[in-house]
Amino acid sequence: MSALSALPFLKPVRLRSPRRSPAGQRRHTLPASEFRCLSPGDAASVFEIEREAFISVSGDCPLHLDEIRHFLNLCPELSLGWFEEGRLVAFIIGSLWDQDRLSQAALTLHKPQGSAVHIHVLAVHRTVRQQGKGSILMWRYLQYLRCLPSARRALLMCEPFLVPFYQKCGFQALGPCQVTVGELAFVEMQHPVRGHAFMRRNSGC
Repeated sequence: MSALSALPFLKPVRLRSPRRSPAGQRRHTLPASEFRCLSPGDAASVFEIEREAFISVSGDCPLHLDEIRHFLNLCPELSLGWFEEGRLVAFIIGSLWDQDRLSQAALTLHKPQGSAVHIHVLAVHRTVRQQGKGSILMWRYLQYLRCLPSARRALLMCEPFLVPFYQKCGFQALGPCQVTVGELAFVEMQHPVRGHAFMRRNSGC
């Protein structure tokens, strides 16, 4: 059984598209939605969203297209995409890391024996921003990590203006990150992930 099929909160959630009632009025229902791990075939859509989200703000992307394909080939189970009507609207990509703090090498490496999940990027399509999708996706991702035997904590690095957003998601600042990209400096943040056995007893994992 795959990790995805064992997790009720990550199983595809498909909600019916709006239909017209007999009187010709549109019902107020949500469009079909699905949460699933990404595959290498999703890389182009991922990069399109990421490029638009980051280029205008920081001038560069956390992951370039070849790096996206790299991680989606190595560890697709550490990614999560939100699809509406079959279209990707938000995503997270992560990999495993085996040290207490992030270093420059963490930008490109996946350490299969690591217990820290390095969240490389979270991005939301421009047409659905300001709707709380980033927070919802992060919550679902953290719930998913709690059912992975190897995951003990989540790590990320962000620019200072994003610290309040991640604090609302439950992350705590660890201080300045060792990693720099050009002239950009980052804050490193951490979220504990409860042990697999505890969550299995309490959430059906």
